[in-house]
Amino acid sequence: MTIRVLVVDDQPLIRDALAALLATAGDVDVVGTASDGAAAVRQAGRCEPDVVLMDIRMPGMDGVEATRHLRALPRPPAVVMLTTFDLDEYVLAAVRAGASGFLLKDGDADDLVAGIRTAAAGDAILAPRAVQRLVDHIAGTRAHDPAAVQAVSQLTAREREVLAQLAKGLTNAEIAGALSVSEATAKTHVSNVLAKLHARDRTQAVVIAYTSGLA
Repeated sequence: MTIRVLVVDDQPLIRDALAALLATAGDVDVVGTASDGAAAVRQAGRCEPDVVLMDIRMPGMDGVEATRHLRALPRPPAVVMLTTFDLDEYVLAAVRAGASGFLLKDGDADDLVAGIRTAAAGDAILAPRAVQRLVDHIAGTRAHDPAAVQAVSQLTAREREVLAQLAKGLTNAEIAGALSVSEATAKTHVSNVLAKLHARDRTQAVVIAYTSGLA
């Protein structure tokens, strides 16, 4: 299956370089580019990308606001944010707005293409260093969300254990090992946790775990 990608960045050289790099992947078709969030929303309505690769900070409509608009489309694309270490507050806002995850601008080409494929498959993209920065940011600001507390309170004791393991970045297999259950059971618990939290993916679950005080 060919993955349709829209590339969004306000810097022409970066935008063109990203598009050219992705075009070398045999299963990726760059269906358009845009220079800001508003243009990205317009383009997405016309070319219907599977994934939008978007700079998080741009003049005019930034990546966070654009993500909100994109996720409200009848056929919403997955949104992958490109970020740097000094934009933690934007990353948190982007996840809450509906981004599937985030990649670092100083990552390598293989990580970029792999992230696009992961997002297209419906999974979350968790660049390890960026996740740690996000977690540190939440902990440092002592961000507290009453809605997250209420959501976590609906979980069973076992589901809260699973969520705590998710917050550590563990895979289903690693959660199974940590809780001494089968991988199939761990997968079922993870699915139940995401459903009860109304979390679109593991990235949002991690944010909920930290903003609820569980992690």
